Amino acid sequence: MRIAVLTSGGDAPGMNAAIRAVTRTAIYKGYEVMGVKKGYAGLMTGEIEQLCSRDVGSILSLGGTILLTARAPDFHTEEGIQRALDSLEKNRIDALVIIGGNGTQRGSFALHKKGFPVVGVASTIDNDVYGTHSTIGFDTALNNAVGAIDKIRDTATSHQRVFVVEVMGRDRGILALNCGISVGADCIVIPERPFDINHISERIRKNFELGKKHFIVVLAEGSAKAEKFADALGLVSGIHASISVLGYLQRGGNPTFQDRFLATNFGVKAVECIDEKKFGLVVGIQDNQIVSIPMEDVASHVKPIDERLFELQKYLCI
Repeated sequence: MRIAVLTSGGDAPGMNAAIRAVTRTAIYKGYEVMGVKKGYAGLMTGEIEQLCSRDVGSILSLGGTILLTARAPDFHTEEGIQRALDSLEKNRIDALVIIGGNGTQRGSFALHKKGFPVVGVASTIDNDVYGTHSTIGFDTALNNAVGAIDKIRDTATSHQRVFVVEVMGRDRGILALNCGISVGADCIVIPERPFDINHISERIRKNFELGKKHFIVVLAEGSAKAEKFADALGLVSGIHASISVLGYLQRGGNPTFQDRFLATNFGVKAVECIDEKKFGLVVGIQDNQIVSIPMEDVASHVKPIDERLFELQKYLCI
């Protein structure tokens, strides 16, 4: 049996650990393993090569993905899906492991609906894949953002300044919410909840009156861009806010223990699903147990924010 593995969407620390686990577990079970370069784009063009055990040596600690990733708008068409299926047939691929986030797993589901044996692995720094408590890359990105904001607070305090820190989260604010709680942010702005710039302005004024020496806003990029948010704040209140956009800093660097461990277990589970001929599933974690979630559920549902955390930040940001 020949299986292939690909990574798609935004890179996430721990993807390489998952590639390693898939490759070595499959080889141990007697399968031939192929690596697809550049995600769905490479799948459509047939950029596929064999992976051996030594090819994935020493990648456990590396960020990014050795298989590379790329945008592939053509894949979202019937013609693009058919090109991918033709490529899989040409390269004699019997099953496919696809590592990535929401958009990636919707692509997995598209292949599954065409009858191709697919298993997904939940991997995104946004941690917004439905049905899993955590995704590969989230812990590292969270630690990267927390470390950066801790440093920003030193300057904010020294200069008694308002800082708006923009973190990733185009559609969901899970990273911003967890990050904001962890750094003691004074305000957390996420796409799931509307914000009132006048209310935030009043909170800043009251906090400084009470003797606070800084005010940190953690802003998910999907809510507003930091520059526009700071401009709006200045317009309604006259308050000058410094901005910091963390951007791709959050995605880079060596994966944490948690992401390495999670990715390894996810990769092994994906191959076990293939071994048991269980397809149309996405590997995730629930209640500290590695589980497989129906791909249709992942593709059709939106992961909710933790309402308790959103309420919690109200108690702490005073």
